[in-house]
Amino acid sequence: MKILVTGGAGYIGSVACERLLREGHDVLVLDNLSTGHREAVPPQAGFVDADLRDRAAVRRALAGHDLDAVMHFAAASLVGESMEDPGKYFENNVGASVNLLEEAGARGARRFVLSSTAATYGEPDRVPITEEAATAPTNPYGESKLMIERILDWYGRLRDWRWISLRYFNAAGASEERGEDRDHETHLVPLVLRAAVQGGEIRIFGDDYPTPDGTCVRDYIHIEDLADAHVRALDAMGRGVSGVFNLGNGKGFSVREVVTVAEQVVGRPIGQVVAPRRPGDPATLIASSDRAREVLGWTPAHTDLRSIVESAWRWHRAHPNGYRG
Repeated sequence: MKILVTGGAGYIGSVACERLLREGHDVLVLDNLSTGHREAVPPQAGFVDADLRDRAAVRRALAGHDLDAVMHFAAASLVGESMEDPGKYFENNVGASVNLLEEAGARGARRFVLSSTAATYGEPDRVPITEEAATAPTNPYGESKLMIERILDWYGRLRDWRWISLRYFNAAGASEERGEDRDHETHLVPLVLRAAVQGGEIRIFGDDYPTPDGTCVRDYIHIEDLADAHVRALDAMGRGVSGVFNLGNGKGFSVREVVTVAEQVVGRPIGQVVAPRRPGDPATLIASSDRAREVLGWTPAHTDLRSIVESAWRWHRAHPNGYRG
């Protein structure tokens, strides 16, 4: 199939491209390189530089490309920033997704995989969170992804799109060739590893949550397991499947647990300092993936936190300056 991958120069998108190419698909990446890296795009993939907020630019970029499906990773995704600048999140995520649906649809695409988030649930009543849980986002980022899902449902009804939204939390780890490299890093695992390399401190945002050690608990899913789920979602739509699927590794890890494991992996202590809570951060977010296992046939291969951190550490040691060489 000819697959359009938006955000394919980013962390998750580039690894998904890797997997799609191994499966024999024809991949076209669309990215504005605002946070991604051109060097992260596999050389076998096509590439167009365009901003999804500019519908005319998207139309020009896709001209001459017949498409079968879309994998949509491009998004603004910082919870804290979304609380300060909600307009950016509704424009970047919601408005841009409508442009994408219209223009990719005009080129023939009728399958859509959305990289979503379990932040659509907000503060859950119980964990693990199932797809039947109420959706009540506590931040504009989660709200914007929920709005895209609702839009996809209408396009499914009215335009005959098949769509799957994959809700998950913390992508972590690395493939052999691709890992996390952001100018403004907010993800815990690379921040901890950076602190280990540079001798700095890791900030822990709140240690008074109702969790075993007082720090937030999250699911951490290996990047290659996420890529596998996206490919399986693409195949499932060919069987007529649409809807929402959670992705979880079956258990959560606290911030302090992640730091402890990272210390074991790198072989040295990592400085820690407690900072105030971030607005919009729920205490515990763990997603049940039973439906994904049953319907998509997806089972995460990397559920051990240490193996996830070790893969990230290998990539960071091999790429001390990220994609800049």
